Amino acid sequence: MGSIAAGPVKTGLEALRSSGFEALRGKRVGLVTNPTGVDARLVSTVDILDSAARTGTFKLAALYGPEHGVRGNAAAGEKVASGSDPRTGVRVFSLYGATRKPTPQMLEGIDVLVFDIQDIGTRSYTYISTLGRVMEAAAENGVAVVVLDRPNPLGGLRVEGCEKIAPGFASFVSAYSVPYVHGMTVGELARLLNGERMLGKGVQCDLQVIPMEGWRREMVWSDCGLPWVPSSPHIPTPESAFYYPATGTAGELGTLNIGVGYTLPFQTLAAPWIKDAEKLAERLNALPELKGFRFRPIHYKPFYGSGKDVEQHGVQIYLTDPSTASLLTLVPFYAMQELAGLYPAQKPLEAAAASRISMFDKVLGTDRMRRLFIGAGYQVTPEMKALWRPSEAFLAGRRRYLLY
Repeated sequence: MGSIAAGPVKTGLEALRSSGFEALRGKRVGLVTNPTGVDARLVSTVDILDSAARTGTFKLAALYGPEHGVRGNAAAGEKVASGSDPRTGVRVFSLYGATRKPTPQMLEGIDVLVFDIQDIGTRSYTYISTLGRVMEAAAENGVAVVVLDRPNPLGGLRVEGCEKIAPGFASFVSAYSVPYVHGMTVGELARLLNGERMLGKGVQCDLQVIPMEGWRREMVWSDCGLPWVPSSPHIPTPESAFYYPATGTAGELGTLNIGVGYTLPFQTLAAPWIKDAEKLAERLNALPELKGFRFRPIHYKPFYGSGKDVEQHGVQIYLTDPSTASLLTLVPFYAMQELAGLYPAQKPLEAAAASRISMFDKVLGTDRMRRLFIGAGYQVTPEMKALWRPSEAFLAGRRRYLLY
């Protein structure tokens, strides 16, 4: 076979294969994965485990599909069907349909659940919610969990946002008390959720993480030498993972266009009523708080979705230096602050539908950020920044679960 990984990083999947699938030997295995579960040559984890199972090392008994499905054939938010995998014939259970947590029936005849999904480092992405639900079900049904670790594309040093989810604001997009940008790998998150008893009813599962080889905390995706598989249709490149936390919250409002539906998902902030895109770019580029970013004026018409065929004007965001761009998640608030200076009659936060405002708050895990911002006349305040910082207690506790 020769060398598999050309780059410096070997994923948990490749480490598992190098060990001769030691952790799975003689077991009946269920695999939770999607198209991002691949090796360095883009062979699917499904096919790798199926091939190993055919040699009698273990039995691949079931597949479980999160949002978008095991093979990625479902759109965002679309229910994923159960059935069988056409390529391997293995039965498939949906974790994004009638249930988001494996039921006891789905786990019958399973000894170990393997989780192999590429996360993007942001709390509001549903894969970590799926991870928690899988661990919970495993704990309740006496099934072990093996997490195959993968890099955090944002690196392991950036931590932004308050980890506390305010009462009433927990949801599938803010399921666990971790910062909005958590700076952990999926394996480290699993260890944290288990160790801190964050799973439902405080249960703990029998957990094993297969660590990566060669990954260091300062490495972002481009340092890893691994191919990127879109983790969902609007995260087509590893750079998209950086823009997702920068604009995704604003996208929930439906009053600002963030480039989803155009060729730049999560990379724009625009609206039909912005008359002077140049001025907006100028004002944002002048903010010392947004060093590490550049903004350029942009005009476009989305091809589908929100604002389809309607001319949008605003800015395209460029992350020029990830190491100095320390406020990814506050970009929408700074943009709305500058827009309020230019267009005081426009109120993107208040103009949104009630259901969209509710989603915006759930993604942030609180309504206080929105209320403070509106209360200050659309200004980013020191109180907002203080509220949005992860607590020292969380950062200290987090260290216990880090693998690298």
